[in-house]
Amino acid sequence: MISRRSLLAGLAAGTAATLAAPRPALADTGAWPRRPIRLLVAYAPGGGTDNVARVLAAQLQTVLGQPVVVENKPGAGGNLATEAVAQSRPDGYTLLIGNQGPMTVNQSLFPSLKIDPLKVLEPVALVADAPLVAVTGPGSKATDLRSLLAEARGKRGGFSYASASNGSASHLAAALMFQMAGVEAEHLPFRGAGPALNDVVAGHIPFMVTTLPSVAGLIQGEMVRPLAVTGTRRIAALPQVPTVAEAALPDYHASAWYGVVAPRGLPEGIRARLEAAIADSLGVPEVAKRLAEEGAVPARMGADDFARFMATERSRWARLIAETGIRAD
Repeated sequence: MISRRSLLAGLAAGTAATLAAPRPALADTGAWPRRPIRLLVAYAPGGGTDNVARVLAAQLQTVLGQPVVVENKPGAGGNLATEAVAQSRPDGYTLLIGNQGPMTVNQSLFPSLKIDPLKVLEPVALVADAPLVAVTGPGSKATDLRSLLAEARGKRGGFSYASASNGSASHLAAALMFQMAGVEAEHLPFRGAGPALNDVVAGHIPFMVTTLPSVAGLIQGEMVRPLAVTGTRRIAALPQVPTVAEAALPDYHASAWYGVVAPRGLPEGIRARLEAAIADSLGVPEVAKRLAEEGAVPARMGADDFARFMATERSRWARLIAETGIRAD
């Protein structure tokens, strides 16, 4: 039997609109930071984004010599915190942990958004990437992803899958999978991964894509079966579990990810120092270990690559949302 510790221990090995006009230089950027830095999180405490933010903040304050205070500002699918940071001074003292939803999905789900995050926020660095796990429970007889897709195809629209919430990484990763397979399936959103997994374990819903920490104990207890991981490579915590691309759908990849962004106009000197501080923090073994506990690996992607990465993510998820008719409701 696989222990939860061994499931997570292997994840400690490491894995973006081009930026606009040059950033303005300020005379005192060499003295930054002189006071505490706020790192906003668009979700409530205790979730994956919050936990990654706190792991990073703890090490950043050691590197920068000033407190880095995590501030939770949940609401509106992550849009409240995103707007708050966008409206802040671009002085390096107010930052945001940006992730897939607010940065690259919400523009397609919420057409009436006041701001475009990719236009009003400045990418600093991608921090971590978290592949997801496709699992099934007693509601399905499938033992691998190919047989799961065949089972779903045979039900002709009568197959359902759970997700942590509408428009979440959990939802979109599964929707992309079914679209690429040409399978019709009904999406059943929940308020979080835990409640969704309860119905998978009970056999009420046959399938779900979710984060590794949320499901590790259930895999250990053989209450769900891992069929595939959604990233571009296998993960050391589940070495016998293939990627979705290996198992059934070549070219498939999806994951949750986390990065630091700032208000547009951040001075070059501050951005460079912050990017370097993040890179230094991710190189600390204890940070990699803590991220692994969240099912994530250090990403080590700088500002320019992060900007291109987010632009690519925006395009592909917008296409999926348009083609499948996904709505925010």
